[in-house]
Amino acid sequence: MVPNVANKLNFASKLLLAAVSMAPFVFGLVNAPQVRAQSPQTTGAPLPSFEVASIKPNRSGDNHFFISFQPGRFTATGATTRFLIEDAYNVKDFQVSGGPSWINSERYDIDAKEEDSLVEELQKLPPDQRAEQIRLRVQSLLADRFKLTLHRETKELPVYALVIAKNGPKLQEAKSGDTYPNGMKGLDGRAHAGMMRMGRGQLTGQAIPLASLVHMLSQQLGRTVLDKTGLKGNYDFALQWTPDQSQPAMLMGPEGGKPGTDNAPPPESSGPSLFTAIQEQLGLKLESQKGPVEILVIDHVEKPSEN
Repeated sequence: MVPNVANKLNFASKLLLAAVSMAPFVFGLVNAPQVRAQSPQTTGAPLPSFEVASIKPNRSGDNHFFISFQPGRFTATGATTRFLIEDAYNVKDFQVSGGPSWINSERYDIDAKEEDSLVEELQKLPPDQRAEQIRLRVQSLLADRFKLTLHRETKELPVYALVIAKNGPKLQEAKSGDTYPNGMKGLDGRAHAGMMRMGRGQLTGQAIPLASLVHMLSQQLGRTVLDKTGLKGNYDFALQWTPDQSQPAMLMGPEGGKPGTDNAPPPESSGPSLFTAIQEQLGLKLESQKGPVEILVIDHVEKPSEN
């Protein structure tokens, strides 16, 4: 996921209906030792961390939440601990197991910053690498302030493979240097590449890699989606579908102009399903398969001290 993508997508991630049939056996790291929260790419070196981080309980009384990745800065408003874990590890709701009940209900406001000398270096990285560097710092924050420890297990679960449809992809590859003068605006008030906006049955992307689309589809479908398209570029696209009424409301997209949502009217009830829309509008296709899915199991977590 690229900067400012999480704040557009993650409204859908908290009330996911895990529509997967959990396999009765577990293999792999079933008896793995407890470890501090760490990225799969970590090879023993300490995780990078923010220079300063403020964490305060959110007592607004509403369920609005907002997350933003920017070079050298991570902000969250009204985010649950479970949500922070999902975002830091780039996993879906159904991939997090265990933990006390408060991780799903108590919300926090976080403002974490990197030292100025490193911000310029982060800005030179491609968007997906910048986002990953911020994620590693959030993982470090969870380990330090929330005392998070976890281990990984692997389960054989139903998955979807995203492939190219029969007549080829319909995605528009983003042009280098696009300024998007009429596009979505980030927290800096400017419209630029690397952003995604989600509304009720609608998704718009500006210079977005397929990995970000795959992540969103996993959230929507409650099942891991694997990118098997072979498409490596960044793409502009607009996707519109009729949400499945059997899904929880937040899976269909928030309403009312809440942060990170699109205020456009909802799609027609007679419109296509998400599966059909992907094929007709993007030239891609979802195929049902089975495959190994990594599950994060929370071993220990504590409420952070307020500061």
